[in-house]
Amino acid sequence: MGRREFLRATGKIAGLTLGLTLLGSLKGIPVDASPKFKSYPFTLGVASGDPSPDGAVLWTRLAPDPLNGGGMPFHNVPVQWEVALDEGFRHVVQRGTEFARAELAHSVHVEVNGLRPDTWYYYRFKAGAEISPTGRTKTLPAVEAPLARLTFAFASCQQYEHGYFTAYRRMAEEDLDVVFHLGDYIYEYGANEYVADGGNVRTHQGNEIMTLEDYRNRYAQYKTDADLREAHAAFPWIVTWDDHEVENNYAGPIPEKGQSPEAFMKRRIAAYQAYYEHMPLRRSSLPQGVVMQLYRRFAYGNLAEFHVLDTRQYRDDQANGDGSKPPSPESLNPQRTLLGTEQEKWLLDGLTRSGARWNVLAQQVFFCQRDYTEGPGQKLSMDAWDGYPANRDRLVNFMAEHAGRNFVVLTGDVHANWAAEIKKDFNDSNSATLGVEIVGTSITSGGDGSDVRADTERILQENPHIKFFNNHRGYVRCTVTPEKWQTDYRVLPYVSRKGAPVVTRASFVTESGKPGLILVGEQPVATTHSLTLV
Repeated sequence: MGRREFLRATGKIAGLTLGLTLLGSLKGIPVDASPKFKSYPFTLGVASGDPSPDGAVLWTRLAPDPLNGGGMPFHNVPVQWEVALDEGFRHVVQRGTEFARAELAHSVHVEVNGLRPDTWYYYRFKAGAEISPTGRTKTLPAVEAPLARLTFAFASCQQYEHGYFTAYRRMAEEDLDVVFHLGDYIYEYGANEYVADGGNVRTHQGNEIMTLEDYRNRYAQYKTDADLREAHAAFPWIVTWDDHEVENNYAGPIPEKGQSPEAFMKRRIAAYQAYYEHMPLRRSSLPQGVVMQLYRRFAYGNLAEFHVLDTRQYRDDQANGDGSKPPSPESLNPQRTLLGTEQEKWLLDGLTRSGARWNVLAQQVFFCQRDYTEGPGQKLSMDAWDGYPANRDRLVNFMAEHAGRNFVVLTGDVHANWAAEIKKDFNDSNSATLGVEIVGTSITSGGDGSDVRADTERILQENPHIKFFNNHRGYVRCTVTPEKWQTDYRVLPYVSRKGAPVVTRASFVTESGKPGLILVGEQPVATTHSLTLV
């Protein structure tokens, strides 16, 4: 179907849909059925996510003036969409109309169903006379279907000022089934408040973001990056957040600095709404006041089940004033929680019922113990699972009781690549290995990076369960079969300039039924930049 045919067909659907829509469902906001835009409205691209065996969420946002509130009048606008089996849209399988709602920044979230499992589809949108770029998405396999192979990438931490999003351009060139984003999609800082060691190469618009309009403009600034839009259009994404989507190191209702509880909760409400507006999430994740439901699970047939966690919204405040500190009675309090009671129960219930070959936690902060102190004593991150060891112990004990479930933890947050083995007792290198943790570096945060840091050797010696470290930017690619899980650390030599190549710095294999990491390949990275400071 060509552009003219698409305009004709979707115009007919729009008329039918508008005739059937109840005004009450649009909250009395005027509907502009024939919008005319001062410039192209699909400036933020398209995306898909939260796939199911029969569908996915299709996303876009109308924003002809993206960095200034979007540039749309306060009207609801009908947006037509269609899904096809081919990029040329000759074999359209579904089409319909959804509203770009004024109260949600004219974002569009289409929950398509009725599609075939384990199938690639193409999609696009039309508003007025304008047509969006084309995106591609893939449904999940049928429930418990045998699956021979799954390939995915995961990423996190994309500070706009610290570098270019070339890693997403390279990711879009991969042959993947899905992408997981583990948080820090945006950063809240004002212009040049957070400076990379090599200096910033781009600049945030405005001061530190606080209001709903601030957060909307910051997401828009990030999404105007063509490389990020390319990766969104290439694959379905499954997203979760960390702290910078609101504020650095916030803990539940507690801000990091300088805000009253009332002011911070207003800020959190604004941040949560803007996150929903800009992510391909289902209506079940629409914020309800100060709460947003984000933990959920996705099963890839009988091969892998992913439990996507929220380690930020429900946690207790960091112990010992946050930072890297020795353990204390406060941090060791058995009542302390990172997940919250309900989410922890949901996770353990799901892991208990899972019949998948691989059981995966897609989450944010370092899971394994990471001691920074050389010799006796310990210094641990109070913001990571090390600051909530009782919560981690409950999960580790579960892993020990269910040996053979092939546990894998995916992690972001720390702006470096790590590979670690999950031990029954992290202080005893001879204790049982229960699973593996794969920690991915940042897309840009921290700037160009390096192969090692000044503290690398010390940390690896103090933590023998940690098998690998690298400090370049990039993403992680994982290939999963019933027999093995292969992890490829895909890194870029620099992000301070555009167009960097990508190489596999190291590859590890974990065999089914044999928890642990086997190094199967390493490649040094040529770079003209170095970073020697922690």
